[in-house]
Amino acid sequence: MAKSQTSSKKELKSVILTAYMDAVLEHEVHPKSVYKFCKSAKIDEAAFYEHYNSMDAVAAAVWSTFHENTLTTLEKSKEFTGFSNREKVLTYLFTFFENLTLNRSYVAFVLSEVHSNWKELKMLKALRTDYKGFIEELIAEENEQKSNGIFKYNKQFFAEAAWAQFLLLLKFYLNDDSKGFEKTDVFIEKSVNTVFDVFDNTPLESALDLGKFLFKESFSH
Repeated sequence: MAKSQTSSKKELKSVILTAYMDAVLEHEVHPKSVYKFCKSAKIDEAAFYEHYNSMDAVAAAVWSTFHENTLTTLEKSKEFTGFSNREKVLTYLFTFFENLTLNRSYVAFVLSEVHSNWKELKMLKALRTDYKGFIEELIAEENEQKSNGIFKYNKQFFAEAAWAQFLLLLKFYLNDDSKGFEKTDVFIEKSVNTVFDVFDNTPLESALDLGKFLFKESFSH
């Protein structure tokens, strides 16, 4: 009985998120009234409030779900646990942006409204916590393998840097007009390699490589 109820709650959450994304795309506006949204989507309002306390919370949950779906995919891979941290971050980002592409119309619409100050974007705050947590776990595992504290990384500092890099990738993806978003894949690989080379104190070659790529992309339009 307990398992059935848990499954039912997960299904309702999925129904709410799907209905929300559909409503945004169909009406080209974010639903503001929980009452009107539930009535239109034929969802019991009381049941809605068991999961979310506002429409803003649903908007944020969409992005958290992209993260959760990405981790679920990675956890199914037997090879993932044996990857280096560099490979884990690359695999995560490639998978995450594949999930975004499956929902490209929604992602492009909600992000196209953002002109500046992405760090303060409400709908990305939950994702920011999720992603930084993922990075901090990787750094903690790396630090455990280092006997000398001098060579250990500051988790909070590098997690924050990783989030800034993530926002840069998101902006790049939004404007990527290449076939299959191939340029985003290249950007992911180059930027992640640069960050990890900085960790390893060998930044010059990768930093120059990334700089050349960004320069080319900036002046090719």
